[in-house]
Amino acid sequence: MTSTASFGVQAFFDAVTGTVSYVLHDAASREAAVIDPVWDFDVQSGRTSTASAQRIADYLQAEQLTLHWVLETHTHADHLSAAQWLRMQMPSGEVRVAAPVVIGQQITQVQKVFGGIYGMEDCIAPQGADFDCLLSDGDVLALGATRIRALGVPGHTPADLAYAVEAAGAVAAIFVGDTLFMPDVGTARCDFPGGDARALYRSIGRLLAHPPQTTLYVCHDYPPAGRAAAWCSTVAEQRAHNIHVHDGVDEAAFVAMREARDATLAMPQLMLPSVQVNIRAGRLPDADAQGRRFLKLPVDAL
Repeated sequence: MTSTASFGVQAFFDAVTGTVSYVLHDAASREAAVIDPVWDFDVQSGRTSTASAQRIADYLQAEQLTLHWVLETHTHADHLSAAQWLRMQMPSGEVRVAAPVVIGQQITQVQKVFGGIYGMEDCIAPQGADFDCLLSDGDVLALGATRIRALGVPGHTPADLAYAVEAAGAVAAIFVGDTLFMPDVGTARCDFPGGDARALYRSIGRLLAHPPQTTLYVCHDYPPAGRAAAWCSTVAEQRAHNIHVHDGVDEAAFVAMREARDATLAMPQLMLPSVQVNIRAGRLPDADAQGRRFLKLPVDAL
């Protein structure tokens, strides 16, 4: 756990998908936000599990934290979101007024593209209303005395947000989503529909313009052999050592590298099941009369 006088951060690493979820809490009020929670899904059996999300719920209870926000950095293609399950959990495990699920306002662009791919146009609520709160660049959420500022960081998808944690009037930490990885892993891919390597380069530049000591929390880690999973770096470390975008790498060189690399990458294993759930804020399709739920498999669409 990372803590300051005003806020604390606890990470939860899911080794199956390489995803890092976080609990951010305000020290004085004990109000908490959960960022990018994972809903476990076994693609071979089609079975779901709340084991990963339960770890977060147990932590909230143990630390006597009250969940106020569930924050999504973007529409994930590597795991299903546990936002809908987790938002209903009190630290005691009792159901309460649900915590709002938050994402960037450009989610409507992502929903339009993937709604067409999956034939889900009639299942998606208008104007992004599957989510409780849509943020624009610069919008601020309150977490006790701590402020969370939305930073638009498109590139991986059009709707990516980073969340900057402000304490004592200054940015102390940023949850960067799928923009940067750890320095020895590099940067996020841009080859999904709506992705843009040039936009990602500029978004990363915006993040790395913060003071050198600013802490950056990544959404994923895919550690090279011999290194344990990690998820925390600084602006200075990224600028000096990121293998894709360290100081001196210009936009043209980055775009050429990113596009060439993306052309070699396989589709994420859980992309097809996850995106159709995540564009609806972690909601599974409605059950039929027998209580059964079915995910769609678009053929020759991607």
